Amino acid sequence: MLKFWKQFGLTIVLSATACFAADKEHGTVIGPVTLYVAPDATAQQLGRLTRGRDIYLMDHTMVDGKPWSHLLAVVEVDAERGTSREISGWVNANVVITISTPNGDQIIYGEAVDSESQAEMRGGRKHAAEDAMRLYYRLYEYFPTSPLAGEALWRAADIRWQMEKSDVMTRPSSREMDPDLRNAMDDQTIKLVIKKFPHTKWADLASYDLIDNKLCGAWKGEAHCPEKESDLYEKYVREHPTSPKAAEALYNALFREAALVEIYKTTHEQDKSEHARKKAIDLAQELAAKYPEGDWKPRAMELTFALQQNIPIYGQGGASSTK
Repeated sequence: MLKFWKQFGLTIVLSATACFAADKEHGTVIGPVTLYVAPDATAQQLGRLTRGRDIYLMDHTMVDGKPWSHLLAVVEVDAERGTSREISGWVNANVVITISTPNGDQIIYGEAVDSESQAEMRGGRKHAAEDAMRLYYRLYEYFPTSPLAGEALWRAADIRWQMEKSDVMTRPSSREMDPDLRNAMDDQTIKLVIKKFPHTKWADLASYDLIDNKLCGAWKGEAHCPEKESDLYEKYVREHPTSPKAAEALYNALFREAALVEIYKTTHEQDKSEHARKKAIDLAQELAAKYPEGDWKPRAMELTFALQQNIPIYGQGGASSTK
């Protein structure tokens, strides 16, 4: 669990100071804030806290009509090395949310959504994705019975997953030199969603992410990768038929069957090629019948048309691989 929390920028506090703080109010900050040695904006600055950082509320006071909070916080010192240190100081209390704050779960969720939106915007705030990830996790951690807890944990886990996936994909050797991506990404946070919120939409979405660690990289014209991946996606649909990702998974399965049509032709396995073509069309028809809404049905129909017209899906101008 220590490793898991560190990966979220959430380091477990084990010092004597933190043990003293254990009976204090737990919370976080929903905006960047400066720590001072005293409840005074002209006092010496100790450091900065970013959104979603774990804090303990030690004390509070009013100075010149303004509320101040005395916090114990763990701040990041070196992101690359994963080092951090404890800081105790005073902050402006208007960005401090604790477990006793009325509607605290909704406030944290709202700030997390804003941060996630910033991360998706061109020119958005730097490190906004990390802020959103921490805030979502804080909501789940502090308000586990909130109606928003399941979605918050899912979003925290998915943001981290997508960031790590992007990092893996941009490494020069990630897919070409090591085509098997298995275990490339740590799946603890994703599995936590499934464990804590089983048989929910969020567990379905988490299970879909887990497929990433079982996918090949570049297919290199070989059949075993699309064969395996088609089975993975089809199995997901059978096990999660009501998932928001079911239609996408079914499309990914039929795409791989369509790609196998051409791959088998290159190895002169005409029977397998024809079988793959028929299965792809069957899967497309299933998708159209079960999931008629959204973009996946038209895309499936387009693939069906290509197969009927003998238009290559893979190679010879077709796609090389997809997810």
